[in-house]
Amino acid sequence: MNALNISETTQTLGRQAKAASSTMAAASTAIKNQALRRLAVLLRENTQALQLDNAKDLERAVAAGLAEPMVDRLKLTPKVLETCAQGCEQLAAMADVIGEIIGMKQQPSGIRVGQMRVPIGVFGMIFESRPNVTIEAACLSIKSGNACILRGGSEAIESNKALARLVQQALVESGLPADAVQLVQTTDREVVGQLITMPQYVDVIIPRGGKGLIERISRDAKVPVIKHLDGNCHVYVDDPCDIAMAVKVADNAKTNKYSPCNATESLLVARAVAAEFLPLIGRVYADKGVEMRVCPESRALLQTVPGAQLVEATEADWFEEYLAPIISVKVVAGLDEAIAHINRYSSHHTDAILTRDHLHAQRFLREVDSASVMVNTSTRFADGFEYGLGAEIGISTDKFHARGPVGIEGLTSLKYVVLGQGELRQ
Repeated sequence: MNALNISETTQTLGRQAKAASSTMAAASTAIKNQALRRLAVLLRENTQALQLDNAKDLERAVAAGLAEPMVDRLKLTPKVLETCAQGCEQLAAMADVIGEIIGMKQQPSGIRVGQMRVPIGVFGMIFESRPNVTIEAACLSIKSGNACILRGGSEAIESNKALARLVQQALVESGLPADAVQLVQTTDREVVGQLITMPQYVDVIIPRGGKGLIERISRDAKVPVIKHLDGNCHVYVDDPCDIAMAVKVADNAKTNKYSPCNATESLLVARAVAAEFLPLIGRVYADKGVEMRVCPESRALLQTVPGAQLVEATEADWFEEYLAPIISVKVVAGLDEAIAHINRYSSHHTDAILTRDHLHAQRFLREVDSASVMVNTSTRFADGFEYGLGAEIGISTDKFHARGPVGIEGLTSLKYVVLGQGELRQ
């Protein structure tokens, strides 16, 4: 596709999305929910057909030598599709926040002033790998009364096209415009360059993918961006803690799945519990083939563990998002050093403390500067579905507008509403 055609195509997508956004903003809760429930039905009915389209992407990815964690992200298993369908239904069952008026207060002049929650309008979503993001983005767009333009990665093009067809079918069958959710049909990268520079059509861009993609979009966009760069998540094992629980949580946080951004990449352990805790978690990681990038103190406690893969940690390891069976391990003096380490090296995505001390937990919650902060549970819960948002469009490590898993409210804005009875300004 030449540059002229790409420009025309992208402009058309923008115009169509802008037109559809007006219809979506005015759509009733019942109609939006009908579309979501219909999409859930279509996903279940078409599971087998979707897997055939997905198989084409998987075959191409393997042939191209794509890394195993990236191939894993591409898979549309029945379980993944069922989770998508449940996300549609969960969103349909949730209250509609559009039109909600909050904070209404009477002013001395007699007027009443509040804020109404309204759709953003049109968002552009640029994502890599996971084709289920097509459904998550579409569902949140429908529920929040927005229109969206989706541009998935070339590695998932067949899966994304198949899913987008079902979304548009559900929209049309429910009386909503098909153009409310549009998928870019070409894999040409120039479309991204066009999409992020169309403020006349697109109100916000949400990139979801590798650091290179997000840095490029943040640098070149002429449209506001909701982003997260990476997920260097920490688990801190405190003194005092329930050692048996800490082993289970640290295991789950790392090994439940290696490829997501909420998998733990760094384990911090209080010195007072390290001699008891580290050999136990070391055995678990060794049995599962997890390489440990260790500080000298943790190496001394782990070197007797049979089969342990120990590598001396470098400064770069404390910053690293591995997305692989690798974890950095550091012994710290206690809570103060753990908080300082996390705030320096974390990507401000998700960090957890495992502790029996209520005051330590409260300090960790207040002082760790991350989008999600957890006590006595796995970082793998940092997810819109698990948070009860129905689905998520991404996890923002920004501090403005949206932070953490971005659900319905993250795709809305507030406008002031003023109610009067003929008052005049003096």
